[in-house]
Amino acid sequence: MPTFTYTARNAGGQTVSAVLDAPSRREAARVLAARGLQPISLNEAGETISTASLRADRRRTRAFGGDLQLPFLQALADLTGSGLPAGEAVRLLSRRLQEPRLRALCGILWERLSEGLPLSLALQSQPAVFPGHTVSLVAAGEATGNLREVLTRLIQHYTARDEMRRLIVTALAYPLLICGVAIGVILFFIFFLLPRLQTLLNSLGGQLPWATRLLVGLSDAVLHYGLPALILGALASAALWRWRQAPTGRLRTDTLLLRLPFAGRFVTAATVHNFSQTLAVLLENGITTAEALRMTERTIPNRALQAAFATATSRVLEGESLSQALGRTGCFPPLVIDRLAVSESTGHLAPGLRGIAENYQAELKRQVAAFTQVLSTGVLLAAFAFVAFIAYAIVSAVFQVSTSFKF
Repeated sequence: MPTFTYTARNAGGQTVSAVLDAPSRREAARVLAARGLQPISLNEAGETISTASLRADRRRTRAFGGDLQLPFLQALADLTGSGLPAGEAVRLLSRRLQEPRLRALCGILWERLSEGLPLSLALQSQPAVFPGHTVSLVAAGEATGNLREVLTRLIQHYTARDEMRRLIVTALAYPLLICGVAIGVILFFIFFLLPRLQTLLNSLGGQLPWATRLLVGLSDAVLHYGLPALILGALASAALWRWRQAPTGRLRTDTLLLRLPFAGRFVTAATVHNFSQTLAVLLENGITTAEALRMTERTIPNRALQAAFATATSRVLEGESLSQALGRTGCFPPLVIDRLAVSESTGHLAPGLRGIAENYQAELKRQVAAFTQVLSTGVLLAAFAFVAFIAYAIVSAVFQVSTSFKF
C-alpha cells in the first residue's frame, strides 16, 4: 500500500505533519478530512502533488498565464456566493465556460479536486496562474470557513492592480501614437520626398541655405548609417537584456532605475502601494505576520527595493516593530510611518495598511497624469518643431533658388 506524507492544519489552526498509508491519494485526502485535518501538502514517494501535477500537465498548460487568475476567481466567487461548494463550482465551470483556455484550466483543477485534494492544493498545481500568496489565502479561507470572503478580497486586490496597469497603458497610448506619427512623417520625408527635392535643387544650381544643407546632411547620415546604427542598437539592447537576467545585472539596473528623476519616484510609490495592499489582504485573512511579510516581499519586482524590504522583514522577525523596520527602508515618508505606528499600536494594522495603499493609489494616478501631460506636450512640441524646420528648409531653398533665375 502506498505511503503518503502530509502537512495539514487541525481544527485549532495548528500545523501537523505525519505519515499515512492509503490505497490512493484520493483515499488519503478523505482520511485526513475524516480526522478533521485540512491538507496543506500531500506527498507520495517523495514527490509533491504540485510537482507531479506540473509534470503531468506541462504540455496542456503552456497556454495558461496569470491573465486567467482574475476571471477564474470572479467566476468562482459568483457560484460560491450562490451557495455552491467550491468543488461543485469548479466542475460546473469546467463544463459551462465559453472561453477555451479558462474552461481547460477549470477542467484540470476539477481533475485535482476529484482526487480528493482541497482547492488550495489544486490551485498550487498551476503556479503559472496562481502565485503563492493566492494559494495561501485560499488555504486559510478553507481552514477558517471564510472562502467566499477570501475570494472577494482577492478579487478586489487584483482588480485594483489591473486598473492601475490599464491606467498606465492608457496614459502612454496617446504620446506613443504621436511619436509613431512623427516618426512616420520623418521617414516619409527622408526616403521619399527629400531625394526628389534634392535632385530638383541640384539641377537648378545655386547655393543652398544653411537649413537646407543641414537637412540634406541629416538625411544622408540616416540613409548611409541608419541601418548599421539600428543593428548596433539591437545588439546592444540584446546584450543589456542578457546582462539584466543575471542577479548582479538585475540588481544594478534596478538600483539605477531608482536614481532616475521621475522613474525612481514612481517605482518606489508603486512598490509601497503593492506592498501595503498585499500585506493588508494577507493579514485580513488570517496569515501570520511573519509569513505574510515573507510572501509580500517576494511580490516586489525591483531587486533593490526587495532587498530593503527583506531587511525590514528580518528586523520584524527579530522583534522590532513593523513601523520602525519599514521606516529604515527610506521608502515611506514620516507621516505614513506615523500612521502605520498608530495602526500597529491600536491593533488595526490591516485597515491602516489598506488606507496607505489607497493613498498611494491616488498618488500614482496623479503622477501618471502629470507625466502623461508633460510627455504629450513635449512630443507634440518636438514633432511640430521638426516639421516646421523641414518646411522652413524647403521654402528657404525654393526662394533662394528662385532669386537666382535670370529672365
